[in-house]
Amino acid sequence: MRITCLHTADSNIAVFENTAQALGLNQHQFVHISRPDLLAAAEKAGGLTEEIRQQTADVLLALSENADCVLLTCSTLGSAATLASKTAAVRVVRVDQALAELAMKTAGKVVALCAVDTTLEPTRELFAQVEKHPQAQLEIRLVTGAWEKFKQGDLAGYLQAIAAAADAQYLKGADCVVLAQASMTGAAQLTQMGKPLTSPECGLRAVLA
Repeated sequence: MRITCLHTADSNIAVFENTAQALGLNQHQFVHISRPDLLAAAEKAGGLTEEIRQQTADVLLALSENADCVLLTCSTLGSAATLASKTAAVRVVRVDQALAELAMKTAGKVVALCAVDTTLEPTRELFAQVEKHPQAQLEIRLVTGAWEKFKQGDLAGYLQAIAAAADAQYLKGADCVVLAQASMTGAAQLTQMGKPLTSPECGLRAVLA
């Protein structure tokens, strides 16, 4: 299968390559396209506008012409995948869809951590749309200061801040901690109190299921 991934951070290419390798997906071909300008535009606009959503959907549609499946890995732009999938000939998937579905099967407190504030609302909307366990209770939290570290190129500091935030939520009684953005994935290896869910693993498993 040829899976084309649309990223908005160059560092996510390695995240998805590593996740694919860990899941034993070497028989599939992964193609990576990075468009940081799309996320930068959303950040500048204070969130995802209709214009940026349409622009992203157009990119996804163009990529779908040479792929068996297209995966949008940016949570801020997630709904553009839903828009593109209406007319695409192949599956266009937002990577955090399966993440939300799995998390909300939890009978208890689910805490979704975001690193950038433009992801808060799209994550809230997505988690509200999926089927949920009657006892599931959702909290969405921003890891303050983490995104500044990411933008400065301090990836180690970024992941450490997220891991610390995840551990703090486990200590406060979270039954499930979710790392809402693909760029946060490495923090799951650094936590001491539990293993958070990550979008690349959930998303790739769902694509191939």
